Amino acid sequence: MSKNNYWVSPSEEGWKAKREGAERAAGVFDSQKEAENFARNILQSRGGELITQNRQGEIRSKDTINSFDQCPPRDREN
Repeated sequence: MSKNNYWVSPSEEGWKAKREGAERAAGVFDSQKEAENFARNILQSRGGELITQNRQGEIRSKDTINSFDQCPPRDREN
């Protein structure tokens, strides 16, 4: 599932959200929160892991996001 990981990390322009393995960032934002929200929205449709770094480049947090299931299983009792 490594191709569905998104990294939020500092850059010269602000904070970037970048898919793991991609050469270019998917977006550059003024705040870390904006970059996290952008990556989270992408991952909600595909599933994957959101990895956020602090200003020193250390991993601050990891969050596994499950994809949205458009056809969830039905509850047979109700």
